[in-house]
Amino acid sequence: MDKREVKPQRNFMGTTIAQEIEELLRAAFAPTALEVINDSARHHGHAGDDGSGESHFTIVIESAAFDGVSRLERQRMVNRALGDIPGQRVHALAIKASSPA
Repeated sequence: MDKREVKPQRNFMGTTIAQEIEELLRAAFAPTALEVINDSARHHGHAGDDGSGESHFTIVIESAAFDGVSRLERQRMVNRALGDIPGQRVHALAIKASSPA
């Protein structure tokens, strides 16, 4: 297996996809906790690895916006907030969304 380090590509605004995800989620949900974890290196050479270094992510988010909302709807809310990132610009996205309550 190739152990080379792949540096994340920057978009036309000079930010990485991870930074863009974080900015979008902060704006949409004012989270009390947020982690955007780039899992791409663990999937190097697997299906969906486009060589960009930003193909697989895990999002851990806690926000009052998720109070009383089902797990499925929380994931839908996150996907909507991210626009074209899931499925088009990122191959895999794991979402762990919770409320502070």
